[in-house]
Amino acid sequence: MYNYLDFEKPISDLEGKILELKTIASEDQSIDTSEEISRLEARARDAMVEIYAKLTPWQKTQVARHPQRPHFIDYQQALFSEFTPLAGDRKFSNDDAIQAGFARFNGMPVALIGQEKGNDTKSRIRHNFGSARPEGYRKAIRIMELADRFNMPVVTLVDTAGAYPGVGAEERGQAEAIARSTEMCLNLKVPVVSVIIGEGGSGGAIAIATGNRVYMLEHAIYSVISPEGAASILWRDSTRAKEAASNMKITAEDLKSLGIIDGIIAEPVGGAHRDPQAVISETGKVIAKALSDLSQSSDLKADRRQKFLAMGRSL
Repeated sequence: MYNYLDFEKPISDLEGKILELKTIASEDQSIDTSEEISRLEARARDAMVEIYAKLTPWQKTQVARHPQRPHFIDYQQALFSEFTPLAGDRKFSNDDAIQAGFARFNGMPVALIGQEKGNDTKSRIRHNFGSARPEGYRKAIRIMELADRFNMPVVTLVDTAGAYPGVGAEERGQAEAIARSTEMCLNLKVPVVSVIIGEGGSGGAIAIATGNRVYMLEHAIYSVISPEGAASILWRDSTRAKEAASNMKITAEDLKSLGIIDGIIAEPVGGAHRDPQAVISETGKVIAKALSDLSQSSDLKADRRQKFLAMGRSL
C-alpha cells in the first residue's frame, strides 16, 4: 500500500476503486469485474504518466522525501556484497546517521559511505533521520583515509536534509567536521563517485559528495538549504516553501544544466518508491560505468579539483 502524496489524489482515487472491485470479485466470484478493472488500471497509468511528466520543484521535493523511497541500506544490500561497516570516529562516538565501511561492487573492493534515514519510527530515531553529527563526518573521513591508503575507489550515496544543527553537534565542531570531510574528498587520489538518491541538503550532503562524478536520481533534490529554510530566511514564512523551491534550482534538470552534476538517473514513472529494484539496478549500472571511466584517468585529484573550481565560471 502506497503513501500517496497530495498531488497524487487522482491516482489514489482510481487505485482505490480498483482495490474495491478486486475485493468484490474475490468475495463473489460470480461477478466479473475484470473489464472494469482493466479500464481503470489504464486510466491510472495514464494519470500517473501525465502527473509525473510535469512535476513542479516542490512536488519533486515531496517525492524525494517519500517515506517508501529506497534508502542507503536498500542500495547497499542490492548492489554491494561483503559489506563490512565500521563504527566510531576514534574521538567521541559512533553516529548511525552515516553508514560507512568496505564492500565489493561487481567483485571490486570499494569504500561505501552514505546517509541512512531509516524506514520506521525506531530506525529513524536510531539514524537521526539521516542528519549526521560531527562524529559521523569524522567516521567518513576515517574510511576515506583507509580507502586512499589501500587504493580503493569511494562510492557515496547521499540522502540527508542536512547536517544535524543541535547544540551538542555545534559544540563538537560540526562546521569543522564538514569542512574536513569535504577537504578529504578533494584530496583523495582514488576515484570518488557520488549519487544523490533522495535529498542532498547543504553542507551535510557536499561533505561526502565532492566526487569526480556526481549523479542525481530524476526526482532527487540538491540544494544549499531546504525550501522551508529558504522561505523562513527570505520571507520569514516557512509556508512559502513551494515558492522558494521554484526559485532555488534544486531539481536534477536544473543542476545538470548548471554543470553541478554529471548525469541524471531515470526513475520509474511514479517515483523510485514504486519500483525500487529498477532504480537501484539502473544506479548500479551508472556507478559501474563511472568507475570504469575513472580508472583511465591519470590524475583523479586534479580532475576533481578542476571540476569544482569550474562551477559557475561560465555562467
